[in-house]
Amino acid sequence: MESDEVLFGADPAPGIVAAELAGRFIRLFIRTERGVLFHDDPFHPFILLESEELLEGFGQVDTLKSLPGPGEFRFMASFRDWKECMAARDFLSRKSGRTPSALDAPYLFINDPVHQHLLSTGKTLFKGLEFPALRRLALDIETYCREGYEFSNPNREEDRIISVALADSTGFEEVLCGPEMSEQAMLERLGEIIRERDPDVIEGHNIFKFDLEYIRVRAARLGVKLHWGRDGSEPRVRGSRFTVAERIIDYPRWDLYGRHVVDTYFLVQLYDVSVRELESHGLKAVARHFGLTGPDRTYLEGGAISAAYLEDPESLRRYNLDDVRETLALSRLLSQSYFLQTRMFPYSYQNCIIRGNATRINSLFLREYLRRGASIPRSPGGEGGFEGGYTDVLVHGVVGPVVHCDVASLYPSLILTYRLTPSGDPQGLFLPLLARLREFRLAAKKRAREETDPARRDRFNALQQTFKVLINSFYGYLGSPLHNFSDPAAAAEVARLGRDTIRTMLGWLQDRNARAIEIDTDGIYFISPPGIDTAEGEEELIGRLSASLPEGIEVESDGRYQAMFSYKSKNYALLGYDGRVIVKGSALKSRGMERYLREFMAEVIRLLLMGEARKVDETYRRYLRRLESHDFGIEWLAKTETLSESPATYREKVAKGKRNPSAAYEIASRSSHEYKAGDQITYYITGAGKGTSYENCRPVSAYDPASPDVSIAFYTGKLRQVRKKLEQFLEEEEDLFSRLSGEQGL
Repeated sequence: MESDEVLFGADPAPGIVAAELAGRFIRLFIRTERGVLFHDDPFHPFILLESEELLEGFGQVDTLKSLPGPGEFRFMASFRDWKECMAARDFLSRKSGRTPSALDAPYLFINDPVHQHLLSTGKTLFKGLEFPALRRLALDIETYCREGYEFSNPNREEDRIISVALADSTGFEEVLCGPEMSEQAMLERLGEIIRERDPDVIEGHNIFKFDLEYIRVRAARLGVKLHWGRDGSEPRVRGSRFTVAERIIDYPRWDLYGRHVVDTYFLVQLYDVSVRELESHGLKAVARHFGLTGPDRTYLEGGAISAAYLEDPESLRRYNLDDVRETLALSRLLSQSYFLQTRMFPYSYQNCIIRGNATRINSLFLREYLRRGASIPRSPGGEGGFEGGYTDVLVHGVVGPVVHCDVASLYPSLILTYRLTPSGDPQGLFLPLLARLREFRLAAKKRAREETDPARRDRFNALQQTFKVLINSFYGYLGSPLHNFSDPAAAAEVARLGRDTIRTMLGWLQDRNARAIEIDTDGIYFISPPGIDTAEGEEELIGRLSASLPEGIEVESDGRYQAMFSYKSKNYALLGYDGRVIVKGSALKSRGMERYLREFMAEVIRLLLMGEARKVDETYRRYLRRLESHDFGIEWLAKTETLSESPATYREKVAKGKRNPSAAYEIASRSSHEYKAGDQITYYITGAGKGTSYENCRPVSAYDPASPDVSIAFYTGKLRQVRKKLEQFLEEEEDLFSRLSGEQGL
């Protein structure tokens, strides 16, 4: 696969683990049998131009090359070094009146020198390396919190670092313990370990916003220099932003010369955006979810860490070490896909993780067009909106048994079947690249099934998952107005064909007396026609459905279930033949709900699916009794919210009447801790009456189980609202499996 120059780049240079700007060169760090060596590549930074006249008057252009073709950027200006390239960028910005980020700028400037070099040379990182060869060092710290305060603060003298745990991918482990070392000695030893172990990657869970930032502030107080770079340099720290789906996370980015910093909290966010199955993104909860927790795992509550430091330092040491062990295991599970992608895309490992799929795909086109010396089109711009996929709910309530079929990779299949390609791709890369990715994915999937060696099986599984994500991102890339080779009009045609395909499937099933329950973009839940009640019969039906569609559009069976609770579009629950319940949709299992509501909803859904709606009232009364007797722990009643903007911006908007008050922001505004966008607040509601949440909110850390002050009226009111939403599904029936319940929507 790596011989494919479009996908992996034309230069096969092996073993590169990092690349950095070094004057007029790009320094490549190369892992060899003798350790990590470096090699300096000549660097020729460039800017793409619409017209060669744009740089008239600048006078420091090294070369100016014409790029033939219909693209708007028809000239490449190269410069002697990065400093001159940036000076040319500033000149072009002043002359054109357009910043480099403006979509209508008459020039294209790429602001990362390493990305530029990898684009222009065809080199990528990690070629010829397997994931175990990557030297990864996990880091986690524990901190003291002065009595009377809720959070540790690195600016308070007493709130020192009390433990530092480290573990790397070779089996090395070490814990630096506060009772045995001064804070200054701990930080100095930490730097020594980094230089001795020489990791390619430093990892941690929420490492940017907590561990590294805390270390930076404490080191500055103590005068300790953090010479962590491979050249002995200190970290470069700047404010940055990570966007995943609807979430925006502000964080202080660290760049270490010759190394990468990977935050497993980001990896968890990226994982959960597609599966939406994690109850929490915290390290302990995620480790339990993936089965990464050791049998003797030590746990300490946040408020007990300072006490453990003073009274039981051995438990603190074990707790801290378990944290880095879980971090290392979590990274091994979630980061292999990005390791493999870094072999393909012209980005550093650290940047490959945080760049969006469409941005990474765009880089493949840029690299190959530059290799061919072809002009680059301007991004189409505009809003890029168009009608999406076909979704509908035809039956509400509990039905069964049901079958689910869907089209394998619907949009990519339509693109390839109908030969849909962006108008701005005269070199014709789009379709062959997508076809090869699909071919490679099928090959990797086959190898994963055949492999008996667990490590190789994991590698091929990671590879096929990587290709799957990329394949499914081509439609999104096509529809984005922000990238050079996208085409929203072509994406709209793909979506139209998708709707037509699903409607054709729906009509075919209905003509054969199948009853459709829900349609969701690429698949249909349905009740089989009379007389078809076995897995074999259902498979045969779906096979005939697939054969009725154009070649290249393949319908697959995606499961059969005893019963389905159809609530509303994209919100449903399924009861498998193994008794397992699968719940989909935020209306039925949102993390935004308090835990007691999620658990109540889960119990009610299971009762509905089992045909035992008559037991719901008993369950409801049991939850009411537990609320009234303070039987629920505060973690069942607390709610966690993510700040989408800074507290200062929130206060300004509330003052101007541009938004309503919010409990999470009120707590953040009152706290001594400096909160930023992307931070999470966990709180509960107090008081005797129902009140409003923002007026009666308290952080969970302030809760005293000996004197519970939760608002019973508030929480019973929310429970009542949930029950009312489900009320129309709760009429008592002898057998919910044998009927179609209420077709009236909520």
